[in-house]
Amino acid sequence: MRNLKLNISLLFFLMLPLLKAQDSTFIFKGQIDGYAGINFANPIQSQTGARFLPTLSIGKNLKNNLKFDSELSFDSYLDYHFTGSNNDESDAKIKPYRLWIRLSTERFELRAGLQKINFGSASTLRPLMWFDHIDPRDPLQLTDGVYGLLGRYYFQNNANAWLWVLWGNDKTKGWETIPTVRKDPELGGRMQFPVPKGEVAVSYHHRTADLAGVLNPSEIHGAASYPEDKIGLDGKWDIGPGVWAEYSLTHSKPDSAYFPPWTKLFTLGIDYTFGLGNGLYAASEFFRYSSAGEIFNSGINQTFSSLTVNYPIGINKIGSIIYYNWTDKSWYRFINLQRQSDNWTYYLFLFWNPEKFTIYNNISGNNMFSGTGIQFMAVFNF
Repeated sequence: MRNLKLNISLLFFLMLPLLKAQDSTFIFKGQIDGYAGINFANPIQSQTGARFLPTLSIGKNLKNNLKFDSELSFDSYLDYHFTGSNNDESDAKIKPYRLWIRLSTERFELRAGLQKINFGSASTLRPLMWFDHIDPRDPLQLTDGVYGLLGRYYFQNNANAWLWVLWGNDKTKGWETIPTVRKDPELGGRMQFPVPKGEVAVSYHHRTADLAGVLNPSEIHGAASYPEDKIGLDGKWDIGPGVWAEYSLTHSKPDSAYFPPWTKLFTLGIDYTFGLGNGLYAASEFFRYSSAGEIFNSGINQTFSSLTVNYPIGINKIGSIIYYNWTDKSWYRFINLQRQSDNWTYYLFLFWNPEKFTIYNNISGNNMFSGTGIQFMAVFNF
């Protein structure tokens, strides 16, 4: 993994002299944010931190309508957790956030490096969250990228084809609970087609999972690695309100009783903007997660519904996301107050949730959103 990052970084610096021409573009921008929050647990917990995310974008027009561009950005942050007056956890890190180069024409692109790959129709409860950890509660929509090569071709009828090869991503991605074998490539693709009033798509991904990353050797009774295949289907249509459906089926063969071989995720959603005042946006999704030993068995399952509401008030906006867990009859409530002022954006979050957080348990930082609390964030974009 370290060698992969080093090679991509060297490739960036080798490309820079080729871009020193009059028709090259260099854009430097960034984001600085600070946040502080309190969770009214017993004892009271608090969190504070800051993040700096600088981004350099480079572009150059080549011959025959070919364009070269790239993006280099780093995520640097400090984060502190307190229980009462004791600092029980802290974290500070500087890491690559995006590190990719791309060649493209009007209908084709080839992008290599550390990049974000996401797709699908769902918005809050996403079965096709295969490669990112985007949290719908996060107004900045931050997520780690994946190292790989992505090619896309856009046909004249608005259909498009994706092919990707990932390598060196040894951490869990999306809904994964088991990491990937570091030196084994991951392969996949996607075809998206236009249909009357919308579009549909089919996706596929193959990887080799590594049980040694989560289990002790005594708990592994056979091979430590095993193949895993995912198939995804999704579609979205505009029939007045927007409607969408998304489905993901994962099949694996782990040599462990802790991980069932079949995982199914399904979402059905609808949204509409009502002509009330400045426009009231509402979206709702129904989501079901199940894992089982046989494909047609229900197995262990969780069922959620979500309601997202946003309403602009001048330069301000008020929004809310409410989840209901049909399995254990619990509610999750988030309220977001936003104010825009030139380059500054201010957020105030209020949340009231169960003590045991079961939504997005694969995304770091969820412990702070368990129970009841408040968080403030200030963001400066330059």
